[in-house]
Amino acid sequence: MPSETEIRPFRVDMPDEAIADLRRRIVATRSPSKELVPDRSQGVQLATIQELARYWAADYDWRACEADLNALPQFKTEIDGVDVHFIHVKSAHPDPLPLIITHGWPGSVIELLGVIGPLTDPAAHGGSAEDAFHLVIPSLPGYGFSAEPAEAGWNPGRVARAWAELMRRLGYTRYVAQGGDVGAFVTDQMGRQAPAGLLGIHLNLLQTALLGNSPPAESAKERAALDALTTFNASGRGYFIEQATRPQTIGYALLDSPVALAAWLLDHDTDAYYKISRAFLDKQPAGHLTRDSVVDNITLYWLTGTGASAARSYWEVAQAAALAVASGQAPPAVSVPVGFTTFPGEVIPAPRSWAEKVYPTLSYFNEAARGGHFAAWEEPELFATEIRAAFRSLR
Repeated sequence: MPSETEIRPFRVDMPDEAIADLRRRIVATRSPSKELVPDRSQGVQLATIQELARYWAADYDWRACEADLNALPQFKTEIDGVDVHFIHVKSAHPDPLPLIITHGWPGSVIELLGVIGPLTDPAAHGGSAEDAFHLVIPSLPGYGFSAEPAEAGWNPGRVARAWAELMRRLGYTRYVAQGGDVGAFVTDQMGRQAPAGLLGIHLNLLQTALLGNSPPAESAKERAALDALTTFNASGRGYFIEQATRPQTIGYALLDSPVALAAWLLDHDTDAYYKISRAFLDKQPAGHLTRDSVVDNITLYWLTGTGASAARSYWEVAQAAALAVASGQAPPAVSVPVGFTTFPGEVIPAPRSWAEKVYPTLSYFNEAARGGHFAAWEEPELFATEIRAAFRSLR
């Protein structure tokens, strides 16, 4: 019998019937009438979702994604009662720095596949062998191939402790961590907990701004970031509020209708939505945000039945934030060096002054030339360059 701490190899093998059932459900979709506005202000547009559904049912091949995943070293191990799935790719270069990188919502490990090559083999991607990483990419609890938590309380702090245990279990005594979106909440907590061996963190979302903290708005960049935050709070926060307060309610649609799931996952932010929409309607993908990779991610949610359990991660974030406010105590400071990259299409293009206010130990900051909320997915080479630069001084 396997021990609780055993690391077990894992392969993806979805039943043919599950894929056939998915196609049947897509074809049987009952769609609403066309939106009454010329933009996304009423939500995901009918033309976009209809073309995605057509492609998904008629042309898409899940088995190609499955083969790509199975070409990578995948594992599972039980941590704190949850079976955690992770990809673990070791670099062939000498003295690589171990890195654990955490995805967010509505993403998955799919959004990080493009950075594996540039981070583990930088010499083959225009970089230096001295900047190589051993790479650990876990699926968050309740996402993808990780098990659903059977109890409440799996907030970012608890996930952070699980990730520290995962790195310990893998034998890494010194490592760094990176995260965006939900992964930024987890990685921020890792920085505050400062587990043994953690050398530093890198983020590409200033998650504190999403939780109601009032940042300064004196410079032009600060005012532009505040305007973006105000717009998001006024017209782009619907999914955030629903998942932070009623994830179970939206979960019924996400588990019953693949097209409802697809629409919900697409309706995240304006920049990413229009890039994805153009990939389907105009056949013009933005970087690696291709039709196949977008549908790979949606299909992963569908076949694993994790739409509701993933949504609950927002409820956990909200609960943890409310408890922190109620305690009246400031969170522990981040004591390790922090790197931060602002991508221009991010929901909140945080300026350096905002990052420095939250992270006094900021050791690296850069404003990238392109990329949005899903920077690792859209621009993996550029994203990997940022990671290498952020952690270079910690080797």
